[in-house]
Amino acid sequence: MSWDCGLKYMFSVSPALQQGSICILHDKEDLSRLEMVQRLAKDGCRFLQNHSKALERTCEPQSDEAVRVCLRERGHDVLVLQRVSSERPALAASARGGGREDDSSTDSVVSDRYVVVSGTPEKILEHLLNDLTLDDYQGTTQGKESDTLLDDFLLTYPVFMSTSDLCQALLGHYCTKRCRGKEDRKEALERKRKVLHLVSQWMSLCKDFLREDEHVKLFMKTLYRYVLDDLYEQPALETDVRELQKLYQLRRRHTVDEYSPQRKSKALFHQLSLKENGPQSRGTRRENKEVLCHVYITMDSYLSMRAHVGVVAQELLQAVAERMDVPQGELALVAVTYPGGRLLLQPQDRVFSNFLQPVGRLHLCRKDLGEVLYPFTDNSELQQRTARLLSLNTWDVAVALTNFDWTIFDSIHEQELVYFTFSRHASSNHTAALELLLQRCDEVQLWVITEVLLCPTLCKRVQLIKKFIKIAAHCKAQRNLNCFFAIIMGLNAAAVSRLSQTWEKIPGKFKRLFSELDAVTDPSLNHKAYRDSFKKMKAPKIPFLPLLLKDITFLHEGNKTFHDNLVNFEKLHMIADTVRLIRQCQKDHMGNGITQKSSSEVRAYIDYLHIIDNQQTLFELSHRLEPRA
Repeated sequence: MSWDCGLKYMFSVSPALQQGSICILHDKEDLSRLEMVQRLAKDGCRFLQNHSKALERTCEPQSDEAVRVCLRERGHDVLVLQRVSSERPALAASARGGGREDDSSTDSVVSDRYVVVSGTPEKILEHLLNDLTLDDYQGTTQGKESDTLLDDFLLTYPVFMSTSDLCQALLGHYCTKRCRGKEDRKEALERKRKVLHLVSQWMSLCKDFLREDEHVKLFMKTLYRYVLDDLYEQPALETDVRELQKLYQLRRRHTVDEYSPQRKSKALFHQLSLKENGPQSRGTRRENKEVLCHVYITMDSYLSMRAHVGVVAQELLQAVAERMDVPQGELALVAVTYPGGRLLLQPQDRVFSNFLQPVGRLHLCRKDLGEVLYPFTDNSELQQRTARLLSLNTWDVAVALTNFDWTIFDSIHEQELVYFTFSRHASSNHTAALELLLQRCDEVQLWVITEVLLCPTLCKRVQLIKKFIKIAAHCKAQRNLNCFFAIIMGLNAAAVSRLSQTWEKIPGKFKRLFSELDAVTDPSLNHKAYRDSFKKMKAPKIPFLPLLLKDITFLHEGNKTFHDNLVNFEKLHMIADTVRLIRQCQKDHMGNGITQKSSSEVRAYIDYLHIIDNQQTLFELSHRLEPRA
């Protein structure tokens, strides 16, 4: 059994064939590499030249699923591929000379190509580069399948290889030995352009993660010097140089004409530098990150506020004092570092460490003239909380919640979900935005519970629940499903749902609306109601992130990452396909912006949520409102 795989430097053999079997190659170029012949000879393969193309059709397997190609080196599998049908532009296919043309179409041809099933990281990368087809004029890839394979690899490579290893592998592919002959030089140029295209795609996709990586900085400088060195003999690389300069903000101090053979002996290292306003340093980028800061005003309740990681104690005290309507001079910020240990923070003390962790659990206290600390427990603002929330417009509250969530969601990178699932770099802060939005979802749920249980009178409690139902409906209308779920789950919490006297007073219209909204959160049939509703919504939109992470976790735990020491790339493709939902939700092709202008009064309220995070305290408040019969 034989067939034409249409891949350079790849030898297609059926898994059913044993060593010593006769395998047939259709193209002479498959034997152009002596090392490939040597590898196959070690496996006991014999080579025959096939002069008849009729055998290709008659002996073809019946389905793509049955065709898997296994490449072996030194007796071990290093790459497993599966054949699929691919439609490419006619010009690109004819240039490659591969594939079987579809007579029914003049604009495209249908050809057989091979996708990765599993393999070693090096062989997966080699196949990825061989599979790329670049446009001769624009340098872009032709074929959606190649773009998808490239995207899968770039999103999931941290699972099976380090960034340093990838950098070294790319340099190795770029700097292979120079070939002799006109055709070989053309192939060398094509290989280099493919490497540069992959690097450009890598930088575009992952630049927020890569700018702080010292290995990437050194790699980019080294690669850039190599490309500048090749410009004199291969001017076609000029377009790729400009792309690298634009993406990584590199600059070249000399023109291409100055790279003559007489001047190439000069050191190129000094002709490369980073722009002064280019990639920011590690410390500068960290200062721009935001976190949700918790300042406890009692032993089991806190104010949640968004702050930059470089915030100092004085800034926090000022913000909390304005929110609590208390003179700042009467307050002190204390960090509880361990049971029984307390640290009084000075005005210029930083609240967060270099690892984005607070120096301790932050407590707001009163201080007298003797600097004696007392827990801060009573103030008039907390007593007027319910009246203030009831006075706010429900649509404006939903807008403020959505704007807050969108600011965080829009900064989430798909790769954060991969890091979060595999926990490969748990301490490298690669999941900061994702964890921030997950934390916000939990806080909104606790905020709903807190507000209801701190409302002392029955009539106002009924009004408050009605208001939250309307806010949830508005969040759904504004395509913020993350906050929508949080509010509905807060109203369904045991401490709130047990308030039978309160729910009996809710008008029938609001009960029906709540039932409709609650049905969307129904987990039956793998959350079918939510998935159907969310699929109909136009982008941009905010998904319910915990469910998305659950889907990825099921893919991760239900499939092995490695099979016989080979990377299970089929699993990684499924994970990459799932995390791409983040990118699809963030895009706004039709100008359907999700953010709207919100009032400063509502924004000031939403930015500082008062939350009780102690479940025992919440149940005590619930039983105090409506004692158990």
